[in-house]
Amino acid sequence: MGVGRAGSGSDPGKPSWVSQDWSGTVVLVNTATTERTSSPSAVISAVAVSKSWGSHQVFSDVTADVLPGVTGLLGSNGAGKTTLLGMLLALHAPDSGTLSVLGADPATAGPELRMHIGYAPEHHNLPNDVAAQDLVRHIALVHGLPKREATTRSSDALWLVGLGEERARPVGTMSTGQRQRVKLAQAIAHGPKLILLDEPTDGLDPVQRDDMLALIRRIGTDFGIHVLLSSHLLEEVERIADNVVILSNGTVRASGRIDDLRTGQGGMTAILDSGVELVAASLQRSGYEVAVERNKVSVGTTEPLEQLADALRDAIAENGAPLRRMEPVKQTLEDLFLDEVYGS
Repeated sequence: MGVGRAGSGSDPGKPSWVSQDWSGTVVLVNTATTERTSSPSAVISAVAVSKSWGSHQVFSDVTADVLPGVTGLLGSNGAGKTTLLGMLLALHAPDSGTLSVLGADPATAGPELRMHIGYAPEHHNLPNDVAAQDLVRHIALVHGLPKREATTRSSDALWLVGLGEERARPVGTMSTGQRQRVKLAQAIAHGPKLILLDEPTDGLDPVQRDDMLALIRRIGTDFGIHVLLSSHLLEEVERIADNVVILSNGTVRASGRIDDLRTGQGGMTAILDSGVELVAASLQRSGYEVAVERNKVSVGTTEPLEQLADALRDAIAENGAPLRRMEPVKQTLEDLFLDEVYGS
């Protein structure tokens, strides 16, 4: 995706108003009253959060830390992703539990907190007769920017998302992909520390989706803006996110660094030059679940990783099998999601 204009900075794709201090770690003031405390490097922290709409309980116990970087908020349709984003924006309060966003409690610091957050909603409820630059400028003004700065930043943000030459067009004349970019531009124009994106690839074709994901990843890495990306599409989260929070049945089923969550969840595997069947037989006699594929033997799925590594090592040594490589099995994010949501 080309970017045709930027501010006075040295990076031709980086607006001059992107400040380096955004990339610093956000340290939370612990507002929790329960025994659990938030991670000192967390951008968002939730402790025992519950929420109901009438008789329908959306959350019963949401407890998780959202770490710096790009985080995917995963869950099936109806899991409560949009409700959680609304609570982070202080649009509605939890029934119980505590939330901390950028070190502040949304319930008591909502207006001030929203000055540092950008939000792109799922639905395309944009005014059709307003030019893209006027819309983005208006949102920047609402966030407290002076008129001149809001004008400059709105133009820079639209160039950044690839709509510089289309910025004077009414939003109603734009394609779905262009409107998604307008929503992203208005979310970043005021220079937030955190942006919340609700299904930002909804309605996009494969090429547009690739471009949007690359742009979101760039915002989260090159510009140091923390991103919470709500999605039900596992593949796109796996492509660009550093971290993940998985929601299901009113609770958080898993959260943390994707690589950490995936590593070892499928057991241990060893690549051998020979003796695969002998090693597999030894492990089976010890009561382990074993799978064999050519010169590879895999063991266990639920046992502690250290225990599996010791058992595999001992079986290899017992049979004198030449070892080429031994490592934890890495699940796909889809495997992890299915295990956490449907496996128990």
